[in-house]
Amino acid sequence: MSEKIGQLKLKSPDGKMRMTDVADTEQLLRLIQSIPSPKAEPFKLWLAKEGYERIEETEDSEKRLKKRLEKTLYRH
Repeated sequence: MSEKIGQLKLKSPDGKMRMTDVADTEQLLRLIQSIPSPKAEPFKLWLAKEGYERIEETEDSEKRLKKRLEKTLYRH
């Protein structure tokens, strides 16, 4: 995992530019998954719930779009 984490110079609270570890969304989620601590479980569960809800929203949007297209096509 660490080979995928990059570094950028970012301004620190003391105003100096310092090299800081950075990662994209996928890398951060994979990192969170790998934490074996029970304290991480509530966050993992929250992420799973959020992900599930986004998938449901996407599927619902696709269903609504299909119905709208069908209605449009059958009118003509």
